[in-house]
Amino acid sequence: MPFVKVVKSNAYFSRFQVKYRRRREGKTDYYARKRLVTQAKNKYNAPKYRLVVRFTNKEIIVQIVYARLQGDFVLTAARSKELPRYGINHGLTNWAAAYATGLLCARRALHKLGLSDKYQGVAEPDGTLTLTETLDEEDAPRPFKCYLDVGLKRTSTGSRVFGAMKGASDGGIFIPHNEKRFPGYDPESKELDAEVLKKYIFGGHVAEYMESLEEEDDERFKKQFSTYLADGVGSEDIEEIYTNAHAAIREDPTFKPTEKTKDWKAETLKYKVNKLTYAERQANIAAKIEKFKAGGDAEED
Repeated sequence: MPFVKVVKSNAYFSRFQVKYRRRREGKTDYYARKRLVTQAKNKYNAPKYRLVVRFTNKEIIVQIVYARLQGDFVLTAARSKELPRYGINHGLTNWAAAYATGLLCARRALHKLGLSDKYQGVAEPDGTLTLTETLDEEDAPRPFKCYLDVGLKRTSTGSRVFGAMKGASDGGIFIPHNEKRFPGYDPESKELDAEVLKKYIFGGHVAEYMESLEEEDDERFKKQFSTYLADGVGSEDIEEIYTNAHAAIREDPTFKPTEKTKDWKAETLKYKVNKLTYAERQANIAAKIEKFKAGGDAEED
């Protein structure tokens, strides 16, 4: 029998180093994170901001995050569950909702930094590529800059990730990008159809689907869009809803917590068992001893 070298010996396993926990869990792409977080040494410890876009089954989360040695810190955040406050009550995970959430996060960040009056962004989006530029005024502050962080999301053309990025860009934040991943981009002609992108921004693709489904399968239409129909929202109302929502977001982007129906702290304290002091524990023991003695005396009698 020929000699076979054992590769995975005890020495191999003693030197084996496991990957980071979030890599093992499939949550963080550290190859991409390293390039998004690393800051040039001549930037004097200035933070490098990221526009973090994440999707769940029920909502969209957009955050502006910067990294320190202690960990990541969130400058500002917005969630699509806040959109009902601005009149968007349905479809909180679609492309148009991603745009509105990105717009809300951008306006909230600029409002916090005191730049909302100087950088208004694109008030009336027309589907064209528009990057935020530095003002011509003397001693004017530069635009707030951040980079898109998609995480593990696949960056296919038309993805909702780029809807959130477009909303943040139109909100007045400078995010380096081009038009190649927006819906309506043709890779053969290498041109962007602005009308298609505008349709997605104002929920036109949802309205078209509603109309086609109503014509083809009325029963499925009533089941799939039951919440829309319950609120009296039709395909012709969707564009107006998003237009009004964009204006309302620009008017007041500040975060307002929802009103709680119950005092949950009081509800929790009702079931809290307080720790007894030493004197209380001794008193309980003495009471049990007296009760035991009283029971024994009763049996003797």
